Amino acid sequence: MDYAEHPVPPALAGLVAAIWTASVPADGPTWIAQEAVPDGCVELIRRHAGRSRWRRDQPAVFATGLATVTAKLEFGAGAGFTAIKLWPWAWHALGGQRCASFADDWIPIADPRLVGLLDGDPRRIAARLETAFAGIEAPAFARALLVAQSVADVTHATGLAPRALQRLCAGELGMPPRCYLRLLRFRDALADIHTADSLADTAAAQGYADQAHMAREFRSLAGLPPSAARSRAKGPFV
Repeated sequence: MDYAEHPVPPALAGLVAAIWTASVPADGPTWIAQEAVPDGCVELIRRHAGRSRWRRDQPAVFATGLATVTAKLEFGAGAGFTAIKLWPWAWHALGGQRCASFADDWIPIADPRLVGLLDGDPRRIAARLETAFAGIEAPAFARALLVAQSVADVTHATGLAPRALQRLCAGELGMPPRCYLRLLRFRDALADIHTADSLADTAAAQGYADQAHMAREFRSLAGLPPSAARSRAKGPFV
């Protein structure tokens, strides 16, 4: 499968994590198995060719919720996709339903405002997103989450009491802040292992207690050790 991430305008920082495209060869097997790992994002996806299924057959436009485990997908020969990775608070700003309602699952999308965001090539999608998010910024707790290594970092940066942060994350993320930070740390580690000099360097840079701790997290969230992910991962797919 060919997978590529495309540039996101700086104005969308903290709102849109990525715009990506993917395609499956038309002359290959009828179905190919693919696994996608958790990354802390809601994905708005348009399949413009072929078929796909996860738990059940998917429509042409759908959104995947926050994943806490690896999703086991199947893509049909010739399938092609364009997608937007949205941070949860950005998804809600667009009118998307609460994350807790479709965690580790997907929902069909028929709202023309959301469907229309996926029209055209990645450059046009980026322009539409800039228009859609004009005047909207990531909330303070969200900005803190994206750079924090601990819940204490978030409460210190925002001035929120721990219980207030818990309530906020329950509404916006459908999970405690500690669990969401775990997903973000894994996401950053998965990206870092491709360029770091060693797995030990990645473990240290991402705040894991040691390399063994990172390995346990990779096995739990990706179903494979960091060394295998380093050679196999294409974006969120392993």
